[in-house]
Amino acid sequence: MNKRVAICAVAQTNYERDKWYQRMQGMAWEVVEQVIKATGLDFSEERGIRQVITVSDDVFDARTISDNAMTDAVGAHYRCEEKVSQDGSMAVYYALSAVLSGHQDVVMIVGHCKESQPQSRNMATHMAFDPFFTRPVGLDFLAAAGFQARAYMNKTGVTQEQLAEIVVRSRKNAMTNPCIDLPLVSADEVLGSPMLADPIRELMAYPVTDGAIAMIVAKEELAKEITDKPVWITGVGNCYDSFFLGERDLADNFSLDKATAVAYKMAGLSDVSAVDVFEISDQYAYQLPMWAEGLKLCGPGDGSKWLSDGGPDNANVNLSGGMLAGNPLILGGLARVADCVLQLRGEAGDKQVEGAKRAVAQGLTGPAGQSQTVVVLES
Repeated sequence: MNKRVAICAVAQTNYERDKWYQRMQGMAWEVVEQVIKATGLDFSEERGIRQVITVSDDVFDARTISDNAMTDAVGAHYRCEEKVSQDGSMAVYYALSAVLSGHQDVVMIVGHCKESQPQSRNMATHMAFDPFFTRPVGLDFLAAAGFQARAYMNKTGVTQEQLAEIVVRSRKNAMTNPCIDLPLVSADEVLGSPMLADPIRELMAYPVTDGAIAMIVAKEELAKEITDKPVWITGVGNCYDSFFLGERDLADNFSLDKATAVAYKMAGLSDVSAVDVFEISDQYAYQLPMWAEGLKLCGPGDGSKWLSDGGPDNANVNLSGGMLAGNPLILGGLARVADCVLQLRGEAGDKQVEGAKRAVAQGLTGPAGQSQTVVVLES
């Protein structure tokens, strides 16, 4: 890319099982206030944020046009507001495009989700399927993940015991994440938790979570004015797989392979050993090794060996705890970007990777990883 675009500030709320005491607008303002204060920006004509990209979902918010309820909290009644109703990593892609195109100098991203509001988040994701063929048989994201998990485990030999250890590691890493408050678990507890969708057990799935995230994205000249720790977006890629599950090989990384290739090429990244930190959206435990394959941390079908060889620790994967420690569904990729930014700014606390210069964040939306987004970041 000839022009450079940076993430200049990030803020996250605590991620909780039920933020019953706080409205959605309150969650959003909590993080908006932090990024505005960090950068000194406002909504004025001279030094103003002219575009806001919000991340929300009508079904989770239990209202149509869910972004309309956020305009006061994000200052959008003064400015343009656009909505991303999918994984929040796409909002980063969108903001990058807005700045590179020359239409904007600075963009604020604000994402929120209260998964505790619907009677069941499975009922919410059920609505993503077509109403004639797949919705009548009860498909939702969890059921689709169950099909994919079984196919992937049969293909690679990944075991339930390995999946349990992924969860144990996630909880351990999350103990130093100030936004997460989950207890440690043992492998026996994971393996003894109730079955949700064979072979996925309750503790192998990300917990119901409420929270919000904000970011400031700006062109190079402005970025250097508003922060002394810009984190540059050097590569992005996205790809959708087929809509119907029956048209896909669920054990294959088609969409992630394509998104990874585009993002790595844009960033000039030819060897993943040059990446200091990876943040992977592991909504379910089996996805950590599967998406690791797609991100080229190991070869196709080598996920089980990668786990046995200590791959997650060797490559500094999900030092934040990842999604298994708790992020809302539509904010998973945005949280991964935020955690990478903290690492590259040297602000990751006890999990800081010394001298981290480059990071890769991955997000997904749709059933069984249908749509995949990869973001490469550099300090």
